[in-house]
Amino acid sequence: MNELSLELSYALDTFYFLVCTVFVMFMACGFAMLESGLVRSKNTVEILTKNAMLYSVACIVFLIVGYNVMYPANPISSVIPGLDFMLGSDHSLSDISAGEGAPYYSSMADFIFQAVFAAATMSIVSGAIAERMKLWPFLIFAVFMVGVIYPVNGFWKWGGGFLDEMGFQDFAGSVVVHMAGASAALAAVLLVGPRKGRFGPNGEVRAIPGANLPIAMLGMFILWMGWFGFNGGSMLKIASVDDANAVARIFVNTNTAAASGMVAAALLYRLIFGKADMTMVINGALAGLVSITAEPLLPNPGMAVVIGAIGGVAVVFSVLGLDRLKIDDPVGAISVHGSAGVWGILAVVLTNPEAAFMTQLIGAAVVFAWMFGASLLVLWIIRMTMGLRVSEQEEFEGMDIHECGMSAYPEFASSNTQETGAEDKRDKPAKNRLSEKKPALR
Repeated sequence: MNELSLELSYALDTFYFLVCTVFVMFMACGFAMLESGLVRSKNTVEILTKNAMLYSVACIVFLIVGYNVMYPANPISSVIPGLDFMLGSDHSLSDISAGEGAPYYSSMADFIFQAVFAAATMSIVSGAIAERMKLWPFLIFAVFMVGVIYPVNGFWKWGGGFLDEMGFQDFAGSVVVHMAGASAALAAVLLVGPRKGRFGPNGEVRAIPGANLPIAMLGMFILWMGWFGFNGGSMLKIASVDDANAVARIFVNTNTAAASGMVAAALLYRLIFGKADMTMVINGALAGLVSITAEPLLPNPGMAVVIGAIGGVAVVFSVLGLDRLKIDDPVGAISVHGSAGVWGILAVVLTNPEAAFMTQLIGAAVVFAWMFGASLLVLWIIRMTMGLRVSEQEEFEGMDIHECGMSAYPEFASSNTQETGAEDKRDKPAKNRLSEKKPALR
C-alpha cells in the first residue's frame, strides 16, 4: 500500500471511529431520559444531574488514569496492569507506515471511544440506585469505578490481560461493559437497600410507577440508536470492502436482536399477566441489544433473532426474580445488563468457533467477582465515612429539593408542598391569582 493510500485509510478509519464515539456518547442522554422517566417526579432533577455529572467525572478520571490502567504501556503481569497518567502523543506518518502491526487509526480516537464506554458502564449503576442514594457519595464511587475498578476488568480482556490470553471472547462488551456495570450496581443496591414502600411487610411487591413514560421510551430509542456506534465502532475499522461489509452486518444484527428482544419480552409478559407492560417492552429491547453485543459480527440475522429473543425472555424472568428477592432496581438495570450480558457471552459459542463454553463461563465469573467485590468494598468504605443513603425524610420529600434545591416541575410545587408542609411563601401571590374565579370563556 502506497503512502497516500495509507493516509486515506488511516483518516477514514479514524473518522469512522469518531462518528461511532458520538453515537455512544449520545447514549448518556438515553440513560438520562430512561432513568428520569422511570423515577418519580420529585427525583427527576437529581437523576438528571447525576447522569450529567457522572459522564463528566468519568471522562476526566479516565483521561487522567483509567485509560492507562486499561491499556498500560508496561503491564506488571497479565493480571496486574501498570500505572501511567495522561495521554501520550498521537501517531505520525512513519508510525502508520511501519508495516504489519502498524496502527491504523488515531490513538486519541481510541481514547475517546473507550472513555464513553467507561461512562456507559457507570450509567448502569446510576439507574439501579435511583431515588435513594446520595449524589456526592455516588460521584466519589464513580472516581474509583472509572479510575481503577472498570479499567482493570477491561485490561484483562481488551488490554491483553489473562482473560484475553485464555481465549475469552467478548467483541463489544456484553460482560466487560454491561455485566460489569450490573455487578457494581448489584453491590450498590444491596448496600443501599430498597426504596421505602417498595416491598410490603409480608413480602408483597408494590409497584412505584415512573413519572414520565414518554421520556422513558425516548431514552430507549436513543440507547438503541447509540448501540450502532457501540457495536459497530468495536469493529475498529471500515476502510476496506470486507470491513465495510462487516460493519453493515453488525448494524443489521444489532437492530434485529433489539427488535426480537422487545417482541419476545412483550409476548411473554402478555402470556403471564395478560398485559403489554411498556417498561418490560423497553427492557426487552435493551436486553436484546446487550445479548448481541458479545458477538454481533458472526451470527447471521436469523441467529440474531434467536439471541435477542432469548435475551428478552431472560430479562422478564430476571426482573420478576429480583422482585421476589426484594432487590429494588427502579429501571431494571441489573436484569437488562446482567442477565442478558451472561446469556450473550455464553451465546458466543453458537457462532464463534474460537469460543469455548467453559472459558466464556470462567470469564464471566471472574468479571462478576472482581466488579462486585471491588465495588462492594469501595461502597462500604464510603458508607462508613459519608453514608450512602438519604434520610427517610429526604426520601419522602424527594431528592430534587434536598440534593439540588429545585424541582423539575415547579408549576406543580403546590401539591408537593402540601404533602411535605414546606410551602414557599414566595409562591403565595401567584397561587392567589390562580385561585381567583375567572369569567367563563365564550
